[in-house]
Amino acid sequence: GSSPLLFLGGHSASSFAGASPVSALAMAGISSWMSVASSIREGSADDVSTLIGQLNGYFVTRSFVVPSAAPTLADLDLYLAIVSKVSGEALESIAGSSVNTRRWLEQCGATLEELMVVAAKNAEFSKIPAVEIPKGLNPKPRPLPLFFYGDEDESVVAAAASAVASATAAAPSEKKGKGAGDKPAGAPGGGGVTDEQKKAAAEKRAKKAAEKATKKKDQPKANKGGAAPAAELNVSALDIRVGKIVKAWEHESSEKLYCEEVDLGEESGPRKIASGLRAFYKLDEMQNRMVLVLCNLKARNLGGFPSHGMVLCASNADHTAVELAVPPEGAKIGERISFEGYEGEPEAENKVAKKKIFDKLSPDLKTDGNGEVVWKGVKGLTSAGVCKAVNGMANAQVS
Repeated sequence: GSSPLLFLGGHSASSFAGASPVSALAMAGISSWMSVASSIREGSADDVSTLIGQLNGYFVTRSFVVPSAAPTLADLDLYLAIVSKVSGEALESIAGSSVNTRRWLEQCGATLEELMVVAAKNAEFSKIPAVEIPKGLNPKPRPLPLFFYGDEDESVVAAAASAVASATAAAPSEKKGKGAGDKPAGAPGGGGVTDEQKKAAAEKRAKKAAEKATKKKDQPKANKGGAAPAAELNVSALDIRVGKIVKAWEHESSEKLYCEEVDLGEESGPRKIASGLRAFYKLDEMQNRMVLVLCNLKARNLGGFPSHGMVLCASNADHTAVELAVPPEGAKIGERISFEGYEGEPEAENKVAKKKIFDKLSPDLKTDGNGEVVWKGVKGLTSAGVCKAVNGMANAQVS
């Protein structure tokens, strides 16, 4: 279940010729470092001291003597050469504050301990005699990092820091003879923070969370792009304008459709719009007619005709009677229909289609008992007055 041991650093090949340049260099490095290990065995303790100082600089950018994910044969050979000359307290003294070399020594020592455990388990199947390895370094305690929310009192942070310092100072010598449940001196609650301090910090976090929730609740919600959320959607999302049909003709392949060019006062010229009104209006009745047009609809093909907008009409429930919705006399071409109390910029065409905005708002777009166009009872107005169904159709749906 353990990870495989890469004694050659994962660079093994049948020959140097068959290895990649990186692997060939690594294999050569392993051989060279094992030569260094041989020299250490033949040298003195002073040689070990010099080597440890040199290794501290070498390991600033490396984990092991050659590129590898774990100690290689060269690492273990060099380690064994070092501890055969200097071990225990003497090695501790030489390693001193050489943090990079200490890290490497501790890792090699831990790897050899694991190998010794495996060897002991397999002793009955193996003829290799057990060996005793000289003592290496005593790994220094490295307390786990403490996590703070960022809103703790200074006393809580200070107490935690004090506990870490006390725990570090107490290890390893002061831990001898202590039971599993003992705490280092000056470490309240076993974690550096008293129960009272924990409670105070928790209450402070809860209070801050409550304030944040209240603030968020009081803020008006907004969708992407700054548009009003669905719950506040109203008729201002629709761009309904005064238009004039300047030309109309019968659709060449549909018996229901008229094709129109509608002047909406746009610089691009009249819009082309298709309307299913052939069953309700004669062609000459469509010419030069003032109408209301829903403008913020995406252009689409109707029977092959590119239609960009919709001429609004009032109709009864079974759609057997239809009347054009029209502006009052004197209304200006291109002016937008307003509904008092529902001011705002219209939504973009693609959003109207994607969010089905007209489908959501159209049930409340109607004519009232006087045949006037309203949304939720509020009249649709131009600068010249109220819009209506051309013949006064009352209580009808407008679409």
